[in-house]
Amino acid sequence: MTPQAQGHACMLLFSVLVAGSFSLGSQVANDIAPMALTALRFALASAIMGALALATTGMPRSTFDAPWRYLVLGGLYVIYFVLMFEGLKTAPPVSASAVFTLTPIMAAGIGWLVLRQVTTPRMALALAIGAAGALWVIFRADWVAVRAFDVGEGEAIFFWGCIAHAAYPPVMRKLSRGEPAAAFTFAVISAGCLILTVVGWSDIRATDWAGLPALVWITIAYVSIFATAGTFLLVRIAALRLPSAKVMAYTYLTPSWVILWEIALGNGKPSGMVLVGVTMTVVALLLLLRNED
Repeated sequence: MTPQAQGHACMLLFSVLVAGSFSLGSQVANDIAPMALTALRFALASAIMGALALATTGMPRSTFDAPWRYLVLGGLYVIYFVLMFEGLKTAPPVSASAVFTLTPIMAAGIGWLVLRQVTTPRMALALAIGAAGALWVIFRADWVAVRAFDVGEGEAIFFWGCIAHAAYPPVMRKLSRGEPAAAFTFAVISAGCLILTVVGWSDIRATDWAGLPALVWITIAYVSIFATAGTFLLVRIAALRLPSAKVMAYTYLTPSWVILWEIALGNGKPSGMVLVGVTMTVVALLLLLRNED
């Protein structure tokens, strides 16, 4: 498998894993403080990635050179994950995942600012189609809501988190010094855990951990293992093999996977008009993934 194919495979799996966090997260977002939930998931993910790193490539001393890099990168993901669960308190999973699909167009802009990665005309067209489809879903396929720019509070909160998520691939590529993927990911997650522990200590102490519903613990296990440790590693691998816009292009699949998750969990499916917007995001993905030549 070529390096580019490895990057694409990583991001395909990424889109499936991320979608699950929207469907599960929306069901527990009001049962636990987002800061406390995210702190625990980072702690568990850090332990998992540390064990994986030691069992595979190890942790070269050079990994911990310039530790400020990990605080920057960990901070970006802390912002994303905390605001995601804040947004899911009120935003429907499909609508929140549509907000997430705006990250490719943000990543293209940040990729140019940080790495001078150029967006071709076809990529720009794809980003525009994807953004239009995402907005159609966010506004619930309602022209009245579009004209009034009636964005839900949860979607607006999550939008700011998505900006931080879009910044991660180009910033990570800029700050990476060739460290092993598992060791690098461990350092980033550990830095994020440190930030969350300091900033969210009051929420952590106030949480009745023993009284949490079983679904909360299931969600914490899922997001820690798959949607945190797994996705950090996948993005790390893919970002070194693909341009930032193509890495983030796979977010366009997230609403489709969320719909399948919602159906599997017995939460129904969106209206046909909303599916028009979801289809537009898939078209955008296909355009972005074509080779320029």
